Amino acid sequence: MSTSTPPSSTAPKTPRKAAASGWIGSALEYYDFFVYAQAAALVFPNIFFPKGNPTIGILVSLATFGVGYVARPVGAFVLGHWGDRRGRKNVLVLCMIVMGLSTFLVALLPTYHSVGYLAPVLLVVLRLIQGFAVGGEMSGASAMIVEHAPFGRRGFFASFTLQGTQAGQLLAAAAFLPMAALLPADAFQSWGWRIPFLLSFFVLLAGYLIRRGVDETPAFQAQQDQPEAVKAPIVEAVRDSGSNMLRVVCMALMNAIPTAATVFGATYATNASYGVGMSKTGFLWISVVGNAVAVLLIPFVGDLSDRIGRRPCIIVGSLGSGALSFAYLWAISQNNLALTFVLAILMWGLVYQGYNAVFPAFYQELFPTRTRVTGFAVSQNIGTMITAFLPTVYALVAPPHANVPLIVGAFTFGCAALAAIAAFTAPETYRVPLEDLGTATAKSVPYEEYRRLRAGVVAV
Repeated sequence: MSTSTPPSSTAPKTPRKAAASGWIGSALEYYDFFVYAQAAALVFPNIFFPKGNPTIGILVSLATFGVGYVARPVGAFVLGHWGDRRGRKNVLVLCMIVMGLSTFLVALLPTYHSVGYLAPVLLVVLRLIQGFAVGGEMSGASAMIVEHAPFGRRGFFASFTLQGTQAGQLLAAAAFLPMAALLPADAFQSWGWRIPFLLSFFVLLAGYLIRRGVDETPAFQAQQDQPEAVKAPIVEAVRDSGSNMLRVVCMALMNAIPTAATVFGATYATNASYGVGMSKTGFLWISVVGNAVAVLLIPFVGDLSDRIGRRPCIIVGSLGSGALSFAYLWAISQNNLALTFVLAILMWGLVYQGYNAVFPAFYQELFPTRTRVTGFAVSQNIGTMITAFLPTVYALVAPPHANVPLIVGAFTFGCAALAAIAAFTAPETYRVPLEDLGTATAKSVPYEEYRRLRAGVVAV
């Protein structure tokens, strides 16, 4: 490897174009996915399931949210295979089309009052399709960016994938705010909730136009020129990178933090059976402001990980946000919206970003080009699938009148601790050249040389 120029660098405009495409595509696709999360907590228990026992309605509605995560490993396997065999660009276009159509169709569903049990069945089917599409989104988008990024800037550029994801969540929460705030309760329950889902048509159109104009990565094209192309990426990933796949599964358990902050947090704060009594509109502002703070912070944390490494950021972000979950849930139990707001921003908007901004680069760097999309996609989506049913588990083990902050906080901190341990045992990757990532012979560029190379890239 030459030390006079940054390894594996590309034309200056190419990483920015890839990052912009990843940002916009992720924002649009995760808008679709998380608009469902808002509806599952605020609306669906009342319109898609039998009335009677409100606790059962909460459990089933939150379970349908988790169903989307069950389909994600399946989507990860299929779409990851396609991404490693057919290209990053192709899989991203397909993800956008499938996600947009399935979310739009949710807006057209009849309610339980109209068609009985067919309503929740159709809801689950569409949620499964959503989950399938998301299974290939994050891995494909971040692979596209990392493989275009210059050496010494992979963390910064890859963080834009997560910035887009947070922006999508922000849009999802913001889409519900005017509906919940301005419409009468019966109008919101009847038709107002459908509007954010109908907007998915425009999401689909915009995302398709953006992604079809992105170039394939040089790393993938070079891999395709090799005489022996990868035939079974998942087999090769498990065989050669099994330990790193397990680490990614454990680190992906950090999804417990946003799950506690938004999905379960909204249920705990606003559902009548828990007796807390926060307003839905007030709690929606937590999602809006928390995501806005995250959107602003993520690129700076990504850049920090290019300076000090991936592991320190992830370990501090994991343990810090996990510990803060106890205080956040306690503030909800006290019906103190102001304190809940502050702690949510601190836990989720700020500290959690130590993990959230860095994992797109770190997960990619744990795998070689041949199996990068598959290794990332399958591992991450298994981990997030495990956390997807935590809201349902929380509702079971911490019912009304239980010590919800202690019980749910313990589960959340346990997930964060496992993530920190996995990061601690993983190899550091930020100074490893792209062509050596995920290989047994990978070596980091000496620190002083890395600083010199990185300074040259930043100055371009």
